[in-house]
Amino acid sequence: MTRIILVRHGHVEGISPERFRGRRDVDLSELGARQARGTAQRIAQQWRPLIVYTSPLRRCLQTAEAIAAACGISAAIRDDLTDLHYGDWEWRTHEEVRAQWPALFECWFSAPHLVRFPNGESLQDLVARVSNVLRLVRELHREQTVVVVGHSSGNRALLLQTLDQPLSAYWRLAQDPCALSEIEISDHGTTVHRVNETHHLFET
Repeated sequence: MTRIILVRHGHVEGISPERFRGRRDVDLSELGARQARGTAQRIAQQWRPLIVYTSPLRRCLQTAEAIAAACGISAAIRDDLTDLHYGDWEWRTHEEVRAQWPALFECWFSAPHLVRFPNGESLQDLVARVSNVLRLVRELHREQTVVVVGHSSGNRALLLQTLDQPLSAYWRLAQDPCALSEIEISDHGTTVHRVNETHHLFET
């Protein structure tokens, strides 16, 4: 069987208080770096991945490099894993966006599948990108384990696609910093074994 260990990047500035980070290329915080090391140790202990695929943004790349080093493998950048393009909302706080686009802001949290960000992407655009990674893994990594390091948005999209759930269910899945999810792919279909697992971070 083929296994994907899906990881969200570690903590960064802009998570609290919440900002629409998107393509803003920020480094891991000190906490995020510790989370990445803890996640790397957990993956190295439990699985034997062949490669790490990662978003090109530094917060993911730094997380992926920690995992790759712990596992003795390489990290490969995939541009299609980059974060959702929030357009004019990027790096604005939730309060700022709510003040300027109140109706669209409320729609994002109540019906996210209906939103296209001003001068940005929609969830449909995101799914079209990240689904390329699922195809890549199916084609190149049959019977192997790979790690995919992405963003909360892309990871949710991958999990929804795997679970055959609509994009309207986007907010039903949590994706915390450095959380692990596990997807198994076989000839009989796909199975999600864990979602948003974080117990390996208790000591960070």
